[in-house]
Amino acid sequence: MRSDEIKIGAERAPHRALLKSLGLTDQDLAKPFIGIANSYTSIVPGHIHLRALGEAVKEGILEAGGTPFEFNTIAVCDGIAMGHEGMRYSLPSRELIADSVEIMMQAHRLDGMVLISNCDKVTPGMLMAAARLDVPAISVTGGPMASGILEGQKVGVNNVFEAVGKVFAGKMTEKESVALENAACPGCGSCNGMFTANTMACVTEALGMSLPYCATALANGALKQRIAKKTGEKIVELTKKDVKPSQIMTQKAFENAIAVDMALGGSTNTVLHVSAIAKEAGVKLQLSTFNDAGKKIPHLCSMVPSGPYDMEDLGNAGGLPALIKELKPFVNFDALTVTGKTVGENIAEAKVINAEVIRPLNNPVHKEGGIAILKGNLAPQGAVVKMAAVSPKMLKHQGPAKVYDSEKEASEAMKRHEVKAGDVVVIRYEGPKGGPGMPEMLMPTATIAGMGLSESVALITDGRFSGATRGPCIGHVAPEAFDGGPIAALRNGDIITVDIPNRVLKVELSEQELKERLAAWKPRKPKISKGILARFCPVLLE
Repeated sequence: MRSDEIKIGAERAPHRALLKSLGLTDQDLAKPFIGIANSYTSIVPGHIHLRALGEAVKEGILEAGGTPFEFNTIAVCDGIAMGHEGMRYSLPSRELIADSVEIMMQAHRLDGMVLISNCDKVTPGMLMAAARLDVPAISVTGGPMASGILEGQKVGVNNVFEAVGKVFAGKMTEKESVALENAACPGCGSCNGMFTANTMACVTEALGMSLPYCATALANGALKQRIAKKTGEKIVELTKKDVKPSQIMTQKAFENAIAVDMALGGSTNTVLHVSAIAKEAGVKLQLSTFNDAGKKIPHLCSMVPSGPYDMEDLGNAGGLPALIKELKPFVNFDALTVTGKTVGENIAEAKVINAEVIRPLNNPVHKEGGIAILKGNLAPQGAVVKMAAVSPKMLKHQGPAKVYDSEKEASEAMKRHEVKAGDVVVIRYEGPKGGPGMPEMLMPTATIAGMGLSESVALITDGRFSGATRGPCIGHVAPEAFDGGPIAALRNGDIITVDIPNRVLKVELSEQELKERLAAWKPRKPKISKGILARFCPVLLE
């Protein structure tokens, strides 16, 4: 085992002495050393309970004959970071999390690891580390919070973001908004709908990197505690058998994850994260992989924010195993998982308990999957839209551009009611370099929805969107404006065509006109020249 490098032989006496200062016995030193990467923090609702999960994981490791060592990573709450400079730091945190796990595991030669995560960038960052290190690993995602209840209706943080637009539009009083904010988030866990955190938890389970039912088990429930303890037991088994992530996160596993993502109508951010994890695993994924999957795999689960069902509903309906079983024609049942069994073996006893939540293939929510990749003269390298969250009325839209060079500029314009029905709002210079950091933009998208314009206004950006975004919001436009992409040449009043069924995003300009505008375009100086954002921009573009 790797840990023999720090505990076997006369020359390792100093190492053993330091380990024994922790209270370890010779018997403890003889066991597999298991790292627990825990992203507990007291400021992130999705992570405040992870200390308790860490203790359950330790119990499982000890009972199975391993020696646990816990260490921490950072975690960013995208909801708290949203709408201000803090959001620029969210995506770069993913790389820092992956690096920190790598450093701790490599420096201390631990034999296996449990990854305790929950929020948007933490789960993919940890999976990137698992793929990079390729030592036995298993994830336990922290679980969703329950929905809040207000006047008999389920509510969540997405409703509060949309309330901002309703207040601006005079459709809600500030007193009503305060009542909503007090009810929306009733406890710990990741936000209640199919936002990025829960999408990534589902992707993790579909990849085979967490135990069955982990993704939907509520954060504050006993089931999550039991899964955490079983995870601790299982990692010792995986370590002794030397079952590595490279045996689990294969091409087949990524195809399974994308299939589940399409059926759930998950966050557009999965395109970024799944691609990054696959790269670390040495698996080649093209944008066309997502498009091809979306065209053949139907959308089966109408989840918050675009539908009525929350994560608790999905769990009660049979969870991911039931959904995977329903997706049988599109899933590689022979893919290995961290249980030591195949996907097919894991789901053999699963069944759909509520066919309204997990629809059958012959009665889908939509015939196509949740995510689509658009291309055209406005996005030659592609753009991403959460098709499952778009009203049928807006699957095709053509309108004049309202162009803004920052999220803040666009949000201020919306407060002044500059955006009208029929417009196409363009927010540029918010990509990986231009942002920098490629911030999510839930404030403008939620404001549009709250103002009642989500069925008449499209939004396009070279930045990205929160998983809580709904409506015709097209992100990741590439090349970005900072690099002189066509989005940099747009002017107010240019007619933009959005055709999601045909995967087209274009501006109605002649090739010559667009070429001349881009030739006249002048590069901008970076907004930030020091600190982590300046350091991480090149990494994000690789």
